[in-house]
Amino acid sequence: MDRDALAEFLLRRREALTPADVGLAAGARRRTVGLRREEVAQLATMSTDYYTRLEQRRGPQPSVQILAALARALRLTEDERDYLFRLCGHSAPDRAHATEYVRPGILRVLDRLHDTPAFVVSLLDEVLVQNDASRALIGDASGLVGFDRSGIYRWFAHPEEERRRYREVDHARQSRSLVGSLRAAHGVMGARSRAGEIVAELSARSPEFVELWEAHEVSRRFEQHKVMVHPELGEIEVDCQALFTEDESQALVVLTAAPGSEAASKLEFLRVLGTQRV
Repeated sequence: MDRDALAEFLLRRREALTPADVGLAAGARRRTVGLRREEVAQLATMSTDYYTRLEQRRGPQPSVQILAALARALRLTEDERDYLFRLCGHSAPDRAHATEYVRPGILRVLDRLHDTPAFVVSLLDEVLVQNDASRALIGDASGLVGFDRSGIYRWFAHPEEERRRYREVDHARQSRSLVGSLRAAHGVMGARSRAGEIVAELSARSPEFVELWEAHEVSRRFEQHKVMVHPELGEIEVDCQALFTEDESQALVVLTAAPGSEAASKLEFLRVLGTQRV
């Protein structure tokens, strides 16, 4: 790990960004060139102290998860991300199968979506980054680890908890849709990939999954209209739009409601309230 080069690289990338580049308000009397350390830490969902230690050449070797979060926060290109990984003693991610990296163009679109739930997901339905409105509606995904990061895995491994966000009448359709998406991801990523690991794990614990997997349905789509169930506000009807990256490895999902509708009022209430409990 090259601590000197890492510190210099982080500092220069931080100085090259403005608050507007990452969807933050500039505020008054900014003396810092570019972003503040605490702003980078906030975007990367880490403590300011941890990030500060990296810039001061006294931090521990960051994990690949931390580096992926920093790459997103600093809007690094793929080449810059690979350089960051190598500075810290890690191999650069396999670009064909990397799911953590979100391209700056997609992040810029997400940064401008403040008034409606939006998030970026991988082939395995892992929420890579989300806005505050999304956290208020579907929960904060930043604390999930391991297989639990995949919404497909959680749907079958933790059905009592995960399926509360959908009406019971929609459960069977959602199960088929998720398995079809996993089958598509498995075809792209291969049997020895993370997709294959999820298939093996779910096959050992969910008879429902096994039955659907053996049907060999393949699809990767997002329902254009769905009903989400919020624990306090109840049912919220939303329209779902997905913007795919060029290689279709990730999608920016945006949830909206018809203007003037009850659902629109609920989304606005959640946006103002944030993640506080009702």
